[in-house]
Amino acid sequence: MAKTVCKILGVVLLLVGLIGFASDNLLGAHLTTPHNVVHLLSGALALYFGFAGTLSAAKIFSLVFGVVYLALGILGMALGAGEQRMWDLGPLHLGTADHGIHILLGVIFLAGGLFTKRVD
Repeated sequence: MAKTVCKILGVVLLLVGLIGFASDNLLGAHLTTPHNVVHLLSGALALYFGFAGTLSAAKIFSLVFGVVYLALGILGMALGAGEQRMWDLGPLHLGTADHGIHILLGVIFLAGGLFTKRVD
């Protein structure tokens, strides 16, 4: 399951990264150039592990990125300020929509890693 999740989310992240350059408010997210670059890099890595990586590597990637995206979303909700729960994390400007999307990505990546059969 981890390889499938990496393939699907890799494509989604690449598309969001590319579309973000044309539409900086896709789904209410705050897609700045650095944010788009993060999506492009995350998507490229996910695709690598989905297509060329071993099942074990895809599982580890899914678990690590799941934790990272989930933590990013939860911390953003907790630490964000104002009506939009804005959280400036270096060059990234994240709001409620960003936090929700990151939580969703984290859950899907984690599920992909957790529900992959044991890898020896």
